[in-house]
Amino acid sequence: MSRIKAVLGLAVGIAWGAAMPIGTAAHAQASYPNRPIRIIVPYPAGGIVDMVARAVTEQIGRDWKQTVVIEARPGGNSNIGTSAVARSEPDGYTWLVTGPAALVNPTLYKDAGWDALKDLRCVGLAVWNQSVALVHPSMPATTIKEFVEIARKKPGELNFGNPGTGSSIDLSAQKLFQAAGIRLTNVGYKGQPQALIDLMTNLMHFEIVSLELALPHIKAGNVKPLAVMTDKRVADLPDVPTIAEAGFPEATYVPWYGIYVQAGTPAAIVEKINDGINKALQNPDVQRQLAVANIPGKPMPLADLATLMKADHEKLTKVIATSGMALQ
Repeated sequence: MSRIKAVLGLAVGIAWGAAMPIGTAAHAQASYPNRPIRIIVPYPAGGIVDMVARAVTEQIGRDWKQTVVIEARPGGNSNIGTSAVARSEPDGYTWLVTGPAALVNPTLYKDAGWDALKDLRCVGLAVWNQSVALVHPSMPATTIKEFVEIARKKPGELNFGNPGTGSSIDLSAQKLFQAAGIRLTNVGYKGQPQALIDLMTNLMHFEIVSLELALPHIKAGNVKPLAVMTDKRVADLPDVPTIAEAGFPEATYVPWYGIYVQAGTPAAIVEKINDGINKALQNPDVQRQLAVANIPGKPMPLADLATLMKADHEKLTKVIATSGMALQ
């Protein structure tokens, strides 16, 4: 009898021990978040992605009464920071704020460190980025079509200032070049500011630049806008046509910055993060900050984010495959 009791006692103990992780996991999800959240931005501090991260996630921290720590981790064309999140614990305490590079870099690099659709889960859409196609004021073109005619007559002779291979700007440009059937010489830069300076000094002949960075120089007459790379005209440049209105609807591309977590993060935590992001995007102060930078936010449910992520992944990897971009 004592032997039977001992066996039964051991069985109960094993059953109780096996149940502990489930109960602990459920408690962790119910109490989430109960410690600081780390926000990784895979670009230098002070850039547009960093600004987006602060505007949205700091408001979430206030709403949740929890600390958020924003960590700029640039390098490897955003691969270092993105890979860190893809390999992080799936507990909802490490977030990534980034743009299209999260979707396309695994196609551009032999070992980016993650698989876009397997290792990352998009939990919120931060903002849609608006950009504008620019030339130097001395360029004898006032429209995209006129610029394309010039470029066709000088294949490879005009310079394109590229702020980063696989960046949203690069992808926008490649879509335009493919649609227009033109070839420019790619000149690589580490970010948009220096590229824009070289356009203003006429070292570069064509660039696509984020609207908030370009506007002061457009107004000062340092650069000439040809078209906005958006699906509708922007309020600050009402007389500048969209790229579709300019005759190249195939080149329309409005890149977006998303917030991601490790793909294995529990559904309950993912849903809470999505709710927090959507609430923050409706906060008047956050909307004001994003409006100043001409990057409007859009709350989205998880199902729509998954559809958007998959569709953009397919569309952008096709652009890369047909653009001649070299595998890094």
